[in-house]
This record gives sequence, C-alpha cells and structure tokens, in this order.
Amino acid sequence: MQLVINLLEDKSCVFDRTDTARCLSFSGSLLSGAHSEYVVISTAAQRSMVGVCFKAGGAFPFLRMPAGELRDVSVSLDRLWGAAAANLREQLLAAPTHRARFQTLERILLAELNRGIESQDAVGFALRRFMTHPHVTSVAAVTDQTGLSPKRFIPLFRDHTGFTPKVFCRIRRFQQALDLMEGRRVVEWSNVALDCGYFDQAHFIHDFRAFSGINPTSYLAHRTEHRNHVPLIEMTA
Repeated sequence: MQLVINLLEDKSCVFDRTDTARCLSFSGSLLSGAHSEYVVISTAAQRSMVGVCFKAGGAFPFLRMPAGELRDVSVSLDRLWGAAAANLREQLLAAPTHRARFQTLERILLAELNRGIESQDAVGFALRRFMTHPHVTSVAAVTDQTGLSPKRFIPLFRDHTGFTPKVFCRIRRFQQALDLMEGRRVVEWSNVALDCGYFDQAHFIHDFRAFSGINPTSYLAHRTEHRNHVPLIEMTA
C-alpha cells in the first residue's frame, strides 16, 4: 500500500486499464490500496511528489478500516483522514527543504497512528514466512503453525495486509521473478518459472501478465530500452 502526495497540483489520476483516454481523478493526497492487478498512471504527473511505500501490513494502523476493503482501489486521503489530509499537503508544501518534508510527513503519520490496535503475532509470523519463501511455504502449514483455524486466520491476514494469504504468495512469487530478471538482457524463462515455484512456464506467463499487463519478454525489452535511453540520476535523502 502507498501514500502519495502530489506537490505540483492538488490532483491525482489513475487511468482506465482498457481505455487510457479515461481516468479516475482524486485529490492530490492519495492512498493506493494493496493491488493484485496492475494500474496505469502518468509519469509526467510525478515531477514533484512525496510519499510512503508501506511494508506488507504496515499501513493497517493508519487506515481506520480493514485493509481488505481497499484492495485494488485508490482513494483520496481525505476519505480516510478528513481535514488532516489537506493539512498534511499544506504542511509539506510549506516545508523549506526535502529533509523538512520527510520530518513533517513522519510527524503527521505518527499523529494519525492508531496506537490502540494490538499487534497480531500470527500475521507477523506468516508475513515473515511468506516474504522469505513464497514458493515453498504452504499456506495451510503456516496457518497450522499460527494456532488459528483457517476461518479465523485468513480474514485476519486480509484485514491487515489487504490480501488473502494465497494471493499474497502469488504476488511474492511474481516479485521474486522480477528480482531474478533484474540486470539481465537474456533470461531463460523456464528456469525463472522453476526457481520461483511455478508449475510450468505457462503458469508463470499467466501470472506475470495478470500482475503487469504484459508478458515477460515484452517487460524485459521495455526495461532494456528504458535503461539505454534514460540517464541514471543519483539521489540521496
């Protein structure tokens, strides 16, 4: 899940995946829920932004609602935080330096933190297992190890992360495949599929297309072309 604040204008857009001439408009402060589908955005609109990319389950204490209700959707932050959302953007605009903006963002986030939420050891345990070994860890086995029944564990995991355990592991396999492809110009797709725990190459391609909108070969070609034409810029914060 991501919190994104557009500092250039008080507006954000997410385009229709099937018709990019259409877009959904939001305020300049946007909460992007956990997505199991790809989204289309304009990079030209991201010239001046600040935000937070939450770790899995990390956004839940700031939401005031179950994370599962925000799966595959984006919402204007004022729908969750009310007037505090506009106040956040105003204070970020007023901050004189990048460091001051990060400090402001951290301070306001801590003010919005719901400290009354009890940590769930079962969710934390499952996340550690799924993050480390997404293709070899059995959801059923992890559920048994938490001491909870599937009927109790699956909704609890979804409330905290936005996903069911099964979907979460699918996405982690996809992310692992991206990591294996990083920096390569030639990739043996059957090896990637095997290393990431897919049944076969067709299974891998199906999930890759579902999560990215394109097939692995097209993705690799786009990445290579991008690196050949876009200069690298080192940034520090």
